[in-house]
Amino acid sequence: MYGKGYTDRYLTEDDVRELIAQAFATHPVDGKRVLILIPDTTRTAPVGLFFRLFHEALSGRVAALDYLIALGTHMGLDDEGLTRLLGVTAAERAGRYADVRIFNHAWDDPAALTRLGEIPADEIAGLTGGLMRQAVPVTINRMVLDYDLLIVCGPTFPHEVVGFSGGDKYFFPGISGADVINFTHWLGAVITNYKIIGTKDTPVRAVINRAAAMIERPKLCFAMVVAPPAGTQKSAPAAASPDYSLPALSGLYVGAAEEAWSAAADLSSQLHIVWVEKPFQRVLSVMPRLYDDIWTAGKGMYKMEPVIAEGGEVVIYAPHITEVSYTHGHLLDRIGYHCRDYFLKQWDKFQDIPGGVLAHSTHVRGRGDYDPITGVERLRIRVTLATGVPRERCERLNLGYLDPATVVPAEWAGREDEGVLLVPKAGEMLYRVKGEVP
Repeated sequence: MYGKGYTDRYLTEDDVRELIAQAFATHPVDGKRVLILIPDTTRTAPVGLFFRLFHEALSGRVAALDYLIALGTHMGLDDEGLTRLLGVTAAERAGRYADVRIFNHAWDDPAALTRLGEIPADEIAGLTGGLMRQAVPVTINRMVLDYDLLIVCGPTFPHEVVGFSGGDKYFFPGISGADVINFTHWLGAVITNYKIIGTKDTPVRAVINRAAAMIERPKLCFAMVVAPPAGTQKSAPAAASPDYSLPALSGLYVGAAEEAWSAAADLSSQLHIVWVEKPFQRVLSVMPRLYDDIWTAGKGMYKMEPVIAEGGEVVIYAPHITEVSYTHGHLLDRIGYHCRDYFLKQWDKFQDIPGGVLAHSTHVRGRGDYDPITGVERLRIRVTLATGVPRERCERLNLGYLDPATVVPAEWAGREDEGVLLVPKAGEMLYRVKGEVP
């Protein structure tokens, strides 16, 4: 494994080109069929830079150079979305990059999947420290079997399900079937977002790595660390601006997935966690447009939960969002948003709901408890949507509502001493209170 990473400067395009050249000088690619896994538009990353440089390095050398979007259960991208993700024009896709094919993962299409095997129940018990004991079927997009080299290329951030994103997560749940998706997400929810987010070695990561070991193809990982947004505590100096368009890179590590990811997670832990002195009573999470439903914009809660005081409130501000989940909204309307114990202590009522949906519900609602005798759920904090989701639906879902037209983000700024925090680009930076251990 090799790479470069900094807390005080950005990588240049030449830095990235050099690392790509080194990778393909040491890993045989000539005449090979290459499949590259990349994130969708819900992750901040210079995907277009890598698309261009990979083509520069590999076109004419490899037998195939294709891309698969690691969507998990997210919606697939149309041609316009793909073009925007790759940072190219439609004319360039049809001309210069005509030899490249791009595919969306289809997690719910049995014809698109293949079964690699099963992780036995006893092994799951060992990997999860006894939290779970069930066999987990391992299915993945069957395209991986059509290629000689699988490349993971994506960013690493603190993550609510696995601890830190990236690495083998691009296989599971990125291009996997429902079984692994639902199992790993529910496992993370049982541990809770508060305990798992920003933790490097987790039971969920152990399960993901075990599943990835079943893929009998050579694999190579380009693990990015994206520079924090301007205005955060960890932003690199403006004088160190990169020579390519934003977003900038603070690090890039290349090698086996677990090793490259590990180095990226170490740097991410330095750059993507903001430490504060004390909890806040109210937080306004301003969600950028890369999140188009609450399923993805819930990160405005996940990343802020550790710094919300008991009885406090996080407001997810996203006037552009009108849907809870384009994929799972009907199920969320059925179950609402509740704490973990609400589901665990009424398991007979909810065991038919996919684990990934239950996990999202608990992650958005945060910690709490439930008394099955009285039917009373006590939630630690309030979660309010200031979005295009109507008040009536918010109330049915067990979420608060705030008219987004009444929210003026500037009025939340500079009020940290009052217990009020404005996060102008929420979703990727994790906030924690100094001295608190999850």
